[in-house]
Amino acid sequence: MRDAGAAERAAARDTAGTLAVIVPVFNEASGIGPTLRQLAAQRNADFDAIFVDNGSTDGSRAVIEAFAAERGLHRWRVIDEPQKGTGAAADTGMRLAIAAGATMLARTDADCLPRLDWTARIRRALTPTREGGLGLELVAGLLVPRHDEGLGPVQRAALTGAVRVADAFGVLRPANNGPEFHGPYVMAAGCNVAITASMYIGSGGFPRTAIEDLHEDRALVNAVRRLTGRIARRNDVVVRGSSRRVQAWGLKNTLLWYKDHAYRPDHVDIR
Repeated sequence: MRDAGAAERAAARDTAGTLAVIVPVFNEASGIGPTLRQLAAQRNADFDAIFVDNGSTDGSRAVIEAFAAERGLHRWRVIDEPQKGTGAAADTGMRLAIAAGATMLARTDADCLPRLDWTARIRRALTPTREGGLGLELVAGLLVPRHDEGLGPVQRAALTGAVRVADAFGVLRPANNGPEFHGPYVMAAGCNVAITASMYIGSGGFPRTAIEDLHEDRALVNAVRRLTGRIARRNDVVVRGSSRRVQAWGLKNTLLWYKDHAYRPDHVDIR
């Protein structure tokens, strides 16, 4: 017998639009558990999740698949992308999601903790205004430090302040300004960004580059700004990001890394 409730839920998804969450993964078997639990606990669970294994050698795929099977998360899947780089991994996941019918796309990383209302806030932001949403084409969410990685309150405050400084620098940066852009620059951390599927395709999406070659999140924002001004920072779209890079390199070197890779260590794949 046909499940009438399932049919109604499917029709509601078709009306509201389908959201897909994309998560690049590289050797996260030992640390991805909190991210998986946070995504599984989202208050709005009406989303597909695509984890893109970017050449892991530690069994990350098995950990994710076991978690999804145990929780009955049938809309979660793991795919492979052998080309190195978060840009390539994210792009592969985004395009697969679009091919499967997603109209809204969100990205976070495998060491990040989206707030429990993250998917709900993204859905509202990307939904057209005529359907009760905000009608944005790209959302740059708020990135704050995780509380469970050993940083004290002073260190977390300093890291939050550094993110704001980097954001202000981006606004003033000459390359982010010009007559070709619609609207002001916003810094969109790759681990907390959302975009409509149509804009993702229209803008060309994430560059398929290695992490040390290009900041793919900045490139995406500027590609979108050449097409529309309907982008915004949303401080209600919150992700707690990992401080692993800061702990490995120090705050100064981390800031220099984000400033056009002025600091470039031998090992950059800290995600």
